[in-house]
This record gives sequence, C-alpha cells and structure tokens, in this order.
Amino acid sequence: MLRTIREYVDFQAAARPHAVYLIAPEPKLSMTFAGLQTASRTLARYLVGRGILPGAKVAILMPNGYQTCRLFIGAMYGGFCVAPLNLLAQPSQLEYVLNHSDAAIVFVAPDQLQRLNVALATARRPIHVVVCDVDAQEFIFLPGGPLAMPPVGEEDDALMMYTSGTTGQPKGVVLSQRAVVSGGQFVSAAHGLGAQDRVLACLPLYHINAQIVTATAPLVHGGSLVLPHRFAVSSFWSLAAQHLVTWINVVPTMISYLLMGPDPAEKSLDLCRVRFCRSASAPLAPGQHRAFEAKFNIGILETMGMTETAAPCFTNPLDPSRRKIGSPGQAFGNEARIVDGHGQVLASGATGEIMVRGPNLMKGYHHNPEETARVLTADGWLHSGDLGYLDRDGFVFVTGRIKELIIKGGENIAPREIDEALLLHPAVLEAAAVGIPDEHYGQELMACLVLKPGACCSEHELRAFCGNELGPYKTPKVFRFVDALPKGPSGKVQRLRLLDVLENEKPDARLGGPA
Repeated sequence: MLRTIREYVDFQAAARPHAVYLIAPEPKLSMTFAGLQTASRTLARYLVGRGILPGAKVAILMPNGYQTCRLFIGAMYGGFCVAPLNLLAQPSQLEYVLNHSDAAIVFVAPDQLQRLNVALATARRPIHVVVCDVDAQEFIFLPGGPLAMPPVGEEDDALMMYTSGTTGQPKGVVLSQRAVVSGGQFVSAAHGLGAQDRVLACLPLYHINAQIVTATAPLVHGGSLVLPHRFAVSSFWSLAAQHLVTWINVVPTMISYLLMGPDPAEKSLDLCRVRFCRSASAPLAPGQHRAFEAKFNIGILETMGMTETAAPCFTNPLDPSRRKIGSPGQAFGNEARIVDGHGQVLASGATGEIMVRGPNLMKGYHHNPEETARVLTADGWLHSGDLGYLDRDGFVFVTGRIKELIIKGGENIAPREIDEALLLHPAVLEAAAVGIPDEHYGQELMACLVLKPGACCSEHELRAFCGNELGPYKTPKVFRFVDALPKGPSGKVQRLRLLDVLENEKPDARLGGPA
C-alpha cells in the first residue's frame, strides 16, 4: 500500500503517464499524470534552490486554478508541508496564520497580493512571496537546486489546515503524508472509484474537503478532476455534461442553490454518466436531500468528516437501498464509538460524544500540545466534539455539538471571533454570537448584544461595522438586542439558551424599531 503523495504521483506517472489528471476549464488547460510528476519535481527543486528545507511550511493564497492544484500536490510531493490560506480571511487573520504556521514562502494570486501585503506588514520574520497566475500554463519560475529529490516519509508533515475553534484563534491541524493519502484511499474505496471516474470539483482548494476528496482521491484511484475557478449555478451542469463527469462533490449550500437553479433537462444536457452526488462538510436537511434526488435524478451519498480526520470518516453506502437519509453514514476506514462524559463506551442508540480512530487522524495541533492532548487520547481516539448515536447498523446520527462552533456553508466560524469584533464597537457592552438554522448555508450567524447604558446603535450601523472588521461572510445575518445575556454560575455565556431567550424578547425602543 502506497503511503505518500510522491509514491502515488510516481506510480500513476509510470502506470498511465498520458492519462489526464486535471482539467482547468476556464483557460482550457489539462495536465496528465506525467505532467504532474514533472511539475512536482520542478517545484521541489525550485524550493530547495531558494534555501527552503523539506518539511517547511509552504502557504498558498490562491483561488482554484491550474497552478493552484499543481502547487498543492507538488509541494507535498517534494516533502514540504502545504498550508493553504482561506480566501475569506481578513488581513488580521492572515497575519495570525502566517506567523503561527511558521510559513517559509507564500504563493499568491495577483488579485490577493494587496491583502497579503497588509498581513505581512507586521510579520515577525521574513517570508518569501511568489506571485503566481492561477491560469498560467507553465511555472513562471525556473528550477534550481539539486536534481535529487529530498526523501519523504509517511509520518512527515504534508498538510496544515487552520480550523476555527471556540477559543477564537484558529488551530493549525497537522496532517501527515499517511493521513492525507489515507483520506484519499477511503474516498476511493468507499465510493467504488476507478480510473474511469471524473469529479466536478467546485469547492475551494483551501478547504479540507476539496483537498482530500477531489484532489487526492483521483490521484489514488487514477481518475481525474474538473477544477473551475468557483462554483456557479449557471455553469455547473454544463461543465458536468461537457467534461463527462461521473460524480460530483458538493456541500449542502450548493445543493440549496442548485435546487433554485434551472433544470439541466431543459437545456438537453446529458448527465447520464453522473453516478452519484457526494455531500459533506455540514448536515444535509432531509427535505433538500429528497428534493435534489427528485429534481435531478441523481442519488446523494451524505458523508461526514473533519479537518482533524483528513476529511472523510463516515459515509453512506453506494447501494441506494442501504442509505439512510438524515445520517452521514457508517464509519469507513475508521473505527467509531459513542462515549459518555466519563469516556465510557455507550450501547447503540444511546447519545454521547462521537469518537473516531484511524490512520487518517491528525498528528496534532501546531504549537498547541495542550489542546492536542485534550482531543487525542493515548490510544489514538479523537474527540469530535459532536453529539450523536450509532444505530444497530452502525449508522451515525448527529444530534448536536458539544462545542459551540458555527458551520456556515461548510466553513467553521468561531463564535468568540464574532463576539470580539462586536465588542470593539463603542456602543456594545456585551456580545455573543450563535448559529441559527439557514436554508442555504445550513447555519447563519446571529449576534445578541447588550448595549452600554444610554448608548444607541442601529442594526445597519452594526452590519457596516462587522463588514469592516470581519468581512461580509462572517457578518451576522441577524442582530438582536437584549437586556442581558444568559450566563451560567461561572459567568460564562450559555449560547444555546440565547435561542430560547430571544423568543420572548421585544424590540427596544431605543433602537428605532425592530432589529
């Protein structure tokens, strides 16, 4: 069994060198497995030639594109650790990640350079910056350094993803070569994928789902991916038909928008090759699940994973008769168990914390041994922070979250990050953000605020303020003004009680009308 990205690239390049691995539709470029191997070696020599040692962190601040995928695979091939940067992050967040990650070099798209420069203005150490056009056919830099590739082992760091937590600052999840490859192996095996399969990959490559499911898995099973710049309802089905896609990978937010979009049958698009739709990153509402299958005649495999598990850990079976709507499926490639608050394993049907164990688990959190020890047990089990139960067939049903993380459209948002931004406003005394159900995003943000005595503030003003501090994606959709936030004996805000308290709240006359 192959254990590293390099082993898989070299294997596919030798076995099927002229087979297509990547299709970038906007610039109409494609790349074979042999081309991927050549590009990966070129990148490795370039990095070594610049004095960047194997194992160093290679950051990427680029939207989806031909070069983005080459950089992502190529850096891991060379024995470097890829640290993708979230394009939705504000400069202050980029600054934190760049400093905390120990990034040695950043590859950045031209339209992201200004944001990067703001983030780098207060960087604690020099960081190489390379501007790279995502649609360029060739690398714009020349190879350098020795011809020999640095060795790569299965326990070497391959990928570091930053995921939000309830403590506000994101945590750097470190995944080994083995973990990344295992994630791709699990997807390939669970979905019965082979060299004939091609996925439409619209999720951004700074997301763990895209990295493992639609970039690594095709490398494992010798298939291919179609990588447009972004998801667009208007072109989604056309791309699937034009490029003979056999499966699609989406999140519930995309499903919501596709349901509101046109029926591909009206454009006479042939989608008969599409075998299934894979949905992950957030729970899929049963109503949307059934509506999608009815409208598009494509079955959905609902799945579940975490950044800490290199994406997949649960999946529904390929056999439609065995799938269970409302469940992300059974453990595949992992072990799963449900435990109570004391760590005791519970019987099927009993609700507790979901725990998983397998070769795809993270090595730990970068520069955070305390949190690593809290979530990883000595015998290799990961505390997911999710509440749920296993039925008699081993299907997991998620009932809630122990942690108060908000998941909007598959993106993790720490409530405290929203709180702290709101508290910068001169009129705000206390603030607490909470996730609320949303038809399109799975969850949206609601902010509950206590104003300072005698202060006045409108929702419009707060929305503009949050847009500047947090960016539009993390700006709360709903603002509510309350007299007090519900708190426990220790003084900690009890976020889940906000939803109950707000049902009885009345508009505050000081605000000029309802919030």
